Amino acid sequence: MNAWRAWLTMSLLLVTVSVYAVTTNDPVTAEREGRELAKQLRNAKPSANLTNSGSIVIRVPKQPRQTISFNARIIVTETNWISFYDALNGATNLARFSVEHLADGPNRYRLDCANLLETGKTTLPFAGSEFWLSDLGLEFFHWPIQLLIRREIKRSNACSVLESRNPSPPPGGYSRVVSWIDNDTGGILLAEAYDAKGKLLKEFRPTEFEKINGEWQLQEMEIENVQTGARSTLVFDLKPE
Repeated sequence: MNAWRAWLTMSLLLVTVSVYAVTTNDPVTAEREGRELAKQLRNAKPSANLTNSGSIVIRVPKQPRQTISFNARIIVTETNWISFYDALNGATNLARFSVEHLADGPNRYRLDCANLLETGKTTLPFAGSEFWLSDLGLEFFHWPIQLLIRREIKRSNACSVLESRNPSPPPGGYSRVVSWIDNDTGGILLAEAYDAKGKLLKEFRPTEFEKINGEWQLQEMEIENVQTGARSTLVFDLKPE
């Protein structure tokens, strides 16, 4: 299962926190296995085109809650796959961007699906939410330093804990991201993003699931800015086929 789609379709996560055993890698093994896991996540390719829709719920302290509709679409080619995101207000398009995932190269981001963004210029909020373009493109799996720091049980699921480091973070960007990767699905159970000073900045987490056609699928995904208290939630319209 590819990394992006794993946000949408993964096994049901049990919320009960259990006692777990932790296995910590030595530095050499952590680097080797971290590079291998990050490469697998980058290169995982959807098996078919996918279209989804839903809403973005934006909550900012002391401000009214906003709800914005969105459409998401994946187009798969022989060599790559492209994700398109549109934020809508009725018939009006509020924001649009695309990210092209290459098998052996960096992501390519385009505003309005036309203007190519420079590397390091993708820490832009999508439709005013806490989700940056680089978050939705899972850009941190492309950073040069990837360490598989340990294996443990998280929410009753066996996980690999991957630490992605950015040696040259852009202003206001992340210096590192720690991700708990489900060993069975390749989905992200939790991710913590840290600022340039090493302080926790954001948390990503799946929050709601629904059973569709006999399979559990992700219905809501939330990102919280722990420094400001702002939260944004992607709510997917899941419909039986």
